[in-house]
Amino acid sequence: MSASRYTYLGPEGTFTEAALRTLPEAATRELVPMVSVPAALDAVRSGEAAAALVPIENSVEGGVTATLDQLTTGSPLMIYREVLLQITFALLVRPGTRLSDIKTVTGHPVAQPQVRKWLAAHLPDALWESAASNADGARLVQEGRFDAAFAGEFAAATYGLEPLVTDIHDAQNAQTRFVLVGRPARPAARTGADKTSVVVWLREDHPGALLELLQEFATRGVNLMLIQSRPTGEGIGNYCFAIDAEGHIADRRVGEALMGLNRICPQVRFLGSYPRAGVTPAEVGPARYGTSDEEFVTAADWLARCLDGRA
Repeated sequence: MSASRYTYLGPEGTFTEAALRTLPEAATRELVPMVSVPAALDAVRSGEAAAALVPIENSVEGGVTATLDQLTTGSPLMIYREVLLQITFALLVRPGTRLSDIKTVTGHPVAQPQVRKWLAAHLPDALWESAASNADGARLVQEGRFDAAFAGEFAAATYGLEPLVTDIHDAQNAQTRFVLVGRPARPAARTGADKTSVVVWLREDHPGALLELLQEFATRGVNLMLIQSRPTGEGIGNYCFAIDAEGHIADRRVGEALMGLNRICPQVRFLGSYPRAGVTPAEVGPARYGTSDEEFVTAADWLARCLDGRA
């Protein structure tokens, strides 16, 4: 395995690259752009790279299905870190292009919902066609295949383009969450401001089946931060669920919730426990009454004394 190589969704100039460069270790790694999320993650699976940074969630459009599906299938991978990046777009064009000249535009599919209103107001007749990434859209504009691309303003210099319009966004404070993914190993150390990600499969479809999964968290006071269904590929109506829960697998309430899922589900894929981006332990509220590690220990001690006749 190349411990010095990190892959990311490329080509150069993507928001993913910008997010990756916020990590301190990026300065000492070889950063390799890949053509797709699957390609970036497959390089990790094969040992060609130590880790990959890929987008997983957008505050406007929700989960990035390409990443969720790749983490759900294939040989297991684990999340070790997350990065939040504020997203704002620029309309990149070849030098000399005016707004009235633009008939075709491109960008990543996740970008379109974030600029839809702006497009309707300023380029209502422009034809949109998706690109593999926002930076790839910029490359296609450079090659003359499209008139304009929505991408980060920082990508303009890389592709010899000009930002015709900047600071484009339909939603204020739009963010994308990226995750640093590696091969399975011990989870990152508990910080007190953590997140745990899993994928779970239903044993059978029946009334209340999803509620049974959620109760494993609710009864232990574990807050869920994301739940998204994804088709299993085994026929209409067959789904698995990607779940982000507040806390670390080493927290007793989280660990016991995962054990509960393991008992009732045919498959549980642990995707990692890792620090939450932009959150400190001081900002995390106390555990719900009866769900702290100390209270779990006290309850276990009480049970042991009952079994020993010492209650």
